[in-house]
Amino acid sequence: MQPVVSIRNVVKRYTRGKQKGEVEAAGRRIDRLSGDQLPQWRARHIGFILQFYNLLPVLSAEDNVEVPLLLTNLARSRRKSNIAAALAVVGLADRARDKPSKLSGDQQQLVAIARVIVADPTLLVCDEPTGDLDRQRAGEILELLHILNRQGGTTIIMVTHDALAADHASRRVFLDKGRLTPTEAQHAAA
Repeated sequence: MQPVVSIRNVVKRYTRGKQKGEVEAAGRRIDRLSGDQLPQWRARHIGFILQFYNLLPVLSAEDNVEVPLLLTNLARSRRKSNIAAALAVVGLADRARDKPSKLSGDQQQLVAIARVIVADPTLLVCDEPTGDLDRQRAGEILELLHILNRQGGTTIIMVTHDALAADHASRRVFLDKGRLTPTEAQHAAA
């Protein structure tokens, strides 16, 4: 099982009330939310950047980025300005009307990243978020994630094999055979 799948499953168990204990996030006791409230809470507070972009091929880049905003009460004009800003942040403002088939692999990855950051999640779970990007673009996206964390207060959980990406983390833990270890030395010795 891949680490991000395990992390996602833990989040789902707690946010679906299948796990015992107390869970507080973004100022709310998640374990006390009703079945109707949980999907809304997850949609508002949790974002996923996955290795597979899951873009809708019939939609343009801007329409793909708009999808999570359709679950909100934002006015259309506000959604459009947020979409334009998210695409500009990832460097794709000029490709807003292009469908995924007209975009390169790294551009599709950037659309997927814009789709997540446009919703301003509290928790961002990333599985190799820069895996398909060239080094320069990867550095820019890692800097963006750093800014989201430091200035925006977004908690980021990143699964990566990329040393450059790992170096941007404020805290690193290693997963080896299902066990978390806090340091690389412990990881290497395991």
